[in-house]
Amino acid sequence: MLNEIYNKRILALAADIPHGERLDAPDASATAVSKLCGSKVTVDVKLDGDKVVDYGADVKACALGQASSSIMARHVIGASVKELHEVAAAMRAMLKEGAEPPREIYGGKWKDLEVLEPVREYKARHASTLLVFDAVEEAVDAALAKAQGSGTAAAQTGTLTSTGPAA
Repeated sequence: MLNEIYNKRILALAADIPHGERLDAPDASATAVSKLCGSKVTVDVKLDGDKVVDYGADVKACALGQASSSIMARHVIGASVKELHEVAAAMRAMLKEGAEPPREIYGGKWKDLEVLEPVREYKARHASTLLVFDAVEEAVDAALAKAQGSGTAAAQTGTLTSTGPAA
């Protein structure tokens, strides 16, 4: 049963997370924490306009949080703020509403996220799988606000807490 979600591909992704170092001078950072399991993902972003040009992360999460963080790290650089919000929404819809994985959006760039589709059946694992998406959305929004002059130094770093399946 749990073998579906902890398959070889998930474990391989979890073991190989690119951009695993925090950035020295990010435009913004955000941390997402799962109350349910204690998983924690902190991300740093640098933007040029509305595009991510540099990314770093510190991932202290279960294999599912690590796998989703690995996929994010592989595709986040060059992505727009809008794209990242669309991908996060697609992942939430996939897990919480039974929607299809985001295979086709952005020319299939995010197709690897389909490996996380079996997690839909395990609500207790949704929060840790979505941590990186929560943190990235918070960070890019803060960086964009800062660049547009509506952010402050206090808005650079945020911490989100996921309450798990009911969220």
